[in-house]
Amino acid sequence: MPDSAPSSFLKDLIAEDVRTQKFGDATIQTRFPPEPNGYLHIGHAKAICLDFGLADEFGGKTNLRFDDTNPEKEEQEYVDSIQKDVHWLGFDWERLCYASDYFGQLYEWALALINAGKAYVDDLTADEIRQHRGTLTEPGKDSPFRTRSVEENLDLFQRMKAGEFPDGSRVLRAKIDMASPNLNMRDPVMYRILHATHHRTGDEWCIYPMYDYAHGQSDSMERVTHSMCTLEFADHQPLYRWYIEQLGIFPSQQIEFDRLNLTYTVLSKRRLLQFVQEKIVNGWDDPRMPTLSGIRRRGFTPEAIRAFCAAIGASRTNGTTDIEMLEFFQRDDLNHRARRAMAVLRPLKLVIENYPEGPDPDGPNKNPSEFVEVANNPEDPSAGTRLVPFSREVYIEQDDFREVPPPKYYRLSPGKEVRLRNAYFVTAQSVVKDADGNIVEVRCTYDPASRGGNSPDGRKVKSTMHWVSAEHAISAEIRLYDKLFTKPDPNDFAEGGSVLDNLNPNSLDILTEAKLEPSLANAKLEDRFQFERVGYFCLDPDSTPEKLVFNRTLPLKDSWAKIEKKTGA
Repeated sequence: MPDSAPSSFLKDLIAEDVRTQKFGDATIQTRFPPEPNGYLHIGHAKAICLDFGLADEFGGKTNLRFDDTNPEKEEQEYVDSIQKDVHWLGFDWERLCYASDYFGQLYEWALALINAGKAYVDDLTADEIRQHRGTLTEPGKDSPFRTRSVEENLDLFQRMKAGEFPDGSRVLRAKIDMASPNLNMRDPVMYRILHATHHRTGDEWCIYPMYDYAHGQSDSMERVTHSMCTLEFADHQPLYRWYIEQLGIFPSQQIEFDRLNLTYTVLSKRRLLQFVQEKIVNGWDDPRMPTLSGIRRRGFTPEAIRAFCAAIGASRTNGTTDIEMLEFFQRDDLNHRARRAMAVLRPLKLVIENYPEGPDPDGPNKNPSEFVEVANNPEDPSAGTRLVPFSREVYIEQDDFREVPPPKYYRLSPGKEVRLRNAYFVTAQSVVKDADGNIVEVRCTYDPASRGGNSPDGRKVKSTMHWVSAEHAISAEIRLYDKLFTKPDPNDFAEGGSVLDNLNPNSLDILTEAKLEPSLANAKLEDRFQFERVGYFCLDPDSTPEKLVFNRTLPLKDSWAKIEKKTGA
């Protein structure tokens, strides 16, 4: 396939390496190397599926290795969340590793490079180093400290490790080529001084390796055969190979693929951290966040995410995937697995005037009830059925009744007959309004012969509506989540603006008076439901026995809503 299309080039490359025994009899070894400075997001899911999936396909193994070389931004909370997310996606690692496991060896290799005249201690500031580096069209300029002797470099580097110098006063740089057309090869920094407590090593170290130095050598120590990373690291590959070649160690191979970009989504960890810190969202697991913990809380399933990642594949050209593709895979998965239930989000009471009231209108059984049988999932007959209570008073959605119906409106209105799902045909007769003129109750009649939703005379109705028995309903809070941004490209903002200009003010709508069928009182975390005609929902961790909270994962398609939007009704 062309590079611009999703392809199996990674699989083909590994298959060829196996065929030619490029790594001898070595088992295929990959690794997933997150930096523990934030929560994983949907973009990481693609990398996880590639790293673990390809290794598994070729009978290989995958390590989970934390790139913990920046103690100022790393926390144990992130380490824990990353492990949880990888397991939730359905993968497990061969070994749990940390770059900090290798700090001692990395230091020894740095000494070896100094002894070989391939590294030196530089006293230039970070700004001066940038100025000396040059541009894409102009070569860099040698540091005045580049010619230090091996003895002086060894002495200074050892004193850096001993903590004799303040932060930022010195760095260790590789001595490569300041005229290289690749800026990454112009004497890159290997170590910087940083007096910060590390979440694993404490205060043992005050010098920390840079990612470009630690990454390849960590791969080599783990004997990683295929080190897959995103395309922005393609220009770093010559440096990756240079370190390995200079040290004469196991030749891990770096391969680049396109990163995942989604419409209406920001996948920058720096931005996501900003949203959390500025309380734009309610934490890393806010269901509007693209983090794996966020979409898990929203009700997404690992099966759908894996299917999505398999469908988009990997290529050598960056592009953007429509978020509706991810939503398609999630709807398809939930359509098959989610149990059906009835829930009325914005309730309007419907009173069936000719439904029997019972022998004692003033007693506790004023409104007798019956039960109707409802399928738990029409897509899965093995899911069985359940009995749902029906009574004289039920709740319907406010949008399912119009006193003055517009054209093509087939739901309930005065004189119009509709079907209450799995129950009866009902016809609206009149309305009850409050002092402000708002409809608070609809009075109707029902056809007792239409039990189950069909009429013996074969007459047809054009609309079927969901309902909840008022006598048996349970109350719940419903959180309706939508996209966090209003534009497909959140970074499309005016000069001087920011991505925050495109935040969606309607990304969360909280409904506090929803009425649900009583079976939902037994819902558990990780259960998924399709609220009929409404959308897919799951129980939120904020729920208590006294107050249930459900999150909307995705809405269902609503033909009338589309008509209203199109016509401006």
